[in-house]
Amino acid sequence: MSYHFNEIEARWQKYWADNQTFKAENNSEKPKYYVLDMFPYPSGAGLHVGHPLGYIASDIYARYKRHKGFNVLHPQGYDSFGLPAEQYAIQTGQHPAITTETNIKTYRRQLDQIGFSFDWSREVRTSNPEYYKWTQWIFIQLFESWYNNDSNKAEHIDSLISKFSSEGNSTVNAACDDDVETFTAHDWNNYSSEAQQDILLKYRLTYLAETEVNWCPALGTVLANDEIVNGVSERGGHPVIRKKMTQWSMRISAYAERLLQGLDTIDWTDSLKESQRNWIGKSVGASVTFNVKATREMLNHVQHDENHDAVSSSAVETSHPYKIEVFTTRPDTIFGVSFMTLAPEHELVSKITTEAQKADVEAYIQATAKRSERERMADVKTISGVFTGAYAEHPFTKEPIPIWIGDYVLAGYGTGAVMSVPCGDQRDYDFAKHFNIPIPNIFEGVDISEEAFSDKENTVIANSDFLNGMNYKKATKRAIYELEQLGQGEGKTNYRLRDAVFSRQRYWGEPFPVYYVNGKPQMIGQQHLPIVLPEVEKYLPTEEGEPPLGRADIWAWDALKGELAKNEDIDNVNVFPLELNTMPGWAGSSWYFFRYMEEAANRGDAFASEDALNYWENVDLYIGGSEHATGHLLYSRFWVKFMKDRGFVNVEEPFKKLINQGMILGTSAFVYREDGTNKYLSKGLISDNSVQPIHVKVQYVNASDELDIEGLKQDGEFGEDFKDAEFILEDGVYKVGREVEKMSKSKYNVVNPDAICEQYGADSLRLYEMFLGPLEQAKPWNTAGITGVHGFLKKLWKLYIGGNGLNVNDAEPSKDNLKTLHKTIKKVEEDIESFSFNTSVSTFMIAVNELTAQKCTSKAILEPLLVLISPYAPHIAEELWSRLGNDTSISTAPFPKFEEKHLIESSKNYPISFNGKMRFTLELPLDMTKDEIEKVVMAHEKTIAQLEGRTPKKVIIVPGKIVNIVG
Repeated sequence: MSYHFNEIEARWQKYWADNQTFKAENNSEKPKYYVLDMFPYPSGAGLHVGHPLGYIASDIYARYKRHKGFNVLHPQGYDSFGLPAEQYAIQTGQHPAITTETNIKTYRRQLDQIGFSFDWSREVRTSNPEYYKWTQWIFIQLFESWYNNDSNKAEHIDSLISKFSSEGNSTVNAACDDDVETFTAHDWNNYSSEAQQDILLKYRLTYLAETEVNWCPALGTVLANDEIVNGVSERGGHPVIRKKMTQWSMRISAYAERLLQGLDTIDWTDSLKESQRNWIGKSVGASVTFNVKATREMLNHVQHDENHDAVSSSAVETSHPYKIEVFTTRPDTIFGVSFMTLAPEHELVSKITTEAQKADVEAYIQATAKRSERERMADVKTISGVFTGAYAEHPFTKEPIPIWIGDYVLAGYGTGAVMSVPCGDQRDYDFAKHFNIPIPNIFEGVDISEEAFSDKENTVIANSDFLNGMNYKKATKRAIYELEQLGQGEGKTNYRLRDAVFSRQRYWGEPFPVYYVNGKPQMIGQQHLPIVLPEVEKYLPTEEGEPPLGRADIWAWDALKGELAKNEDIDNVNVFPLELNTMPGWAGSSWYFFRYMEEAANRGDAFASEDALNYWENVDLYIGGSEHATGHLLYSRFWVKFMKDRGFVNVEEPFKKLINQGMILGTSAFVYREDGTNKYLSKGLISDNSVQPIHVKVQYVNASDELDIEGLKQDGEFGEDFKDAEFILEDGVYKVGREVEKMSKSKYNVVNPDAICEQYGADSLRLYEMFLGPLEQAKPWNTAGITGVHGFLKKLWKLYIGGNGLNVNDAEPSKDNLKTLHKTIKKVEEDIESFSFNTSVSTFMIAVNELTAQKCTSKAILEPLLVLISPYAPHIAEELWSRLGNDTSISTAPFPKFEEKHLIESSKNYPISFNGKMRFTLELPLDMTKDEIEKVVMAHEKTIAQLEGRTPKKVIIVPGKIVNIVG
């Protein structure tokens, strides 16, 4: 009876779906275990064989934990908002919801055919209004919260208002904007409602602010740093510029220290933790204030400045109309400052630049706007900058310090200004040399190379007034003290982590639950959620530059009726304009793991019930790509900590253990076009470099690297490129070139899992992906290699099923049978626990080979073997389990218990040698003495035949090893 894998797999996939085999229960006496994959964005291209790698690994572990007696939650869903669907909608006019639904159906079919044990009853889609209702709700809670540095957690905004009403803000220690002014309780109680709203917005955890953003004109939206590659948009390759816009932001910076400390409590890889530590970027040093020396132009500017209230009259009178704050980790080098550099976007640049320098400064600012922050940070070779014409005053020497702008300083990092010490910093040194800025030397007779300068303990400060001769620690402490005495500095801890921009000028995203009264944001009541995306005619920004929601006809809020209203009814009395931006992609993915905890039938009244949250707590095992290290993973940790503060959840961290799966690489195929011709040379005919390699689809290439020329010529996707081409053959065939690259549709090296499942079966695909190598490493795909694991499955089948049916009986297992089974149990359990899935596949192959050689038919051996294999190849395991007479799913069977006694050797197969040459073997008990061994060996008929009546000179016996008869 043959192994008909297609029929078997279809049958068991239907069985699992019909019986909801993998449906988790929220109340169980079993211990809980929550296994989660980073949920996919459903792209139109569907899955390729690289995508399921992490899913297979998590599925193996989920199935294993069920066998080990755990109540396992292993859900799946879709991160279904996003730019790709919107771009397709712009091009075709088709609503993103339609294409998203189509793509989800493709993904679901592909995921099901690979045999994943997902609990589909809990499916999540971020674009479902019933889901994003709660994303909107969380946004409202963030808006209604502030961060109390004294209690070190978020609190409801009402507690802040109470403080303001009773004591003002002088004693409030909060995470807030830098430009908050001090006021008394009397002041607060006499402020207008609008003034109070403006002040509160400077404290809220989500707030409106004018922010430097990455603006992509072609896409009509703001992009996150991780959506930009080499200065252009990752999607479409469009130019990106820096631009100031009023955006919603999240005050994630308030959680910087807790995000750092939390890394010590979770089981993540060191490299992943280090990525987050670097992104958070904690630095300990000092805040230093430099007074700007006044010019006549500057004083005139101050007199006409709309924000004149922010500039104190005393500052004007002392000829210091503006102040520049810098953060430095080396306040001990204060006497080495020879110039200052501001970010081109710094708010003071326009106010302090002299008329003579204005044109150069403005031109430089325009040029900088075309470079992304990532480019500017990465570019360490280019030296560029412009002098503003203004000078600051050194806090101690009172010497003038020229103020420059340079794009290596970022407005959003620190204060957007640096004090430049060229005698101690290579970049500052290069800048000073390039622009001929004088360099004072405060390091007397010491090595000031980068390596030496980083040796803080031994760096000696000299020629620096009161810091003379001190080491780093003493000089730092003294410098901070002296700055504090002047009122121009203080010790400070700084973080690179910036508040996260939370607005996107897109259609296909979560609408904000926000309307505006006199320009002030108001939250829509929870009872009115969700605020559902409106219909629009086109998905582009409006002609006036508004986001796509500006095209909606019914996108206003009737505050009296508590419902959406027509835009034409806006009267700013009862009907008000709604927010036109939508939330970014990371909004829905920052909390989706909690939504899975609640059974679908109980999701109406909360994002998840208290009982569900208490039972599942957080994710025990999370598997996904390393590209999310400083995006999704950081934001979700932030949201969870906030939700814990406000009592909505009871955990500080979302993911206990995290594994990044490696990438499966594709083996690309190339044809070689002779320069200037339409001739393509076979790889072996290339004699020089005058050819151009061109990607072709791997499906036109066989295992011998031979090209199907006619198939390629008829492929419409390549247009006319190959129709009239001449292919120059070698030995009658065209041989392509091969190269291992990232699997990508653009490289035509994508392998569709549908084809693999059709030809070899899902179990073969699962085993092969695990067999390729360690889970965390990148590894190349080679379809030819799958025949090996497919052959193994056929051999496994034959171990159970013969020509006449089932080969399994109740025969007593032999000692060898038991040894094979138990060493397999031991190895597979160790491998799964250590996520070394590739070595388990090898172990299965060895076990099947041994049991086949042993002619094993014992059910006591072959039945538990199926449980071991089931997490990896569930379909064939279910089928054989059923044929053994079991009427329940193999997923309910307990994992076999390892018994060490079956691996303890009780006998030894001794090599029996004569004069050092082995002639035969003899199995003897290990507990025999030398005398007993000698008696048995000498009496054996083969020994008698070898000696031919001779008496040996001596018999050498090493117990447990050898017997050598000399004579």
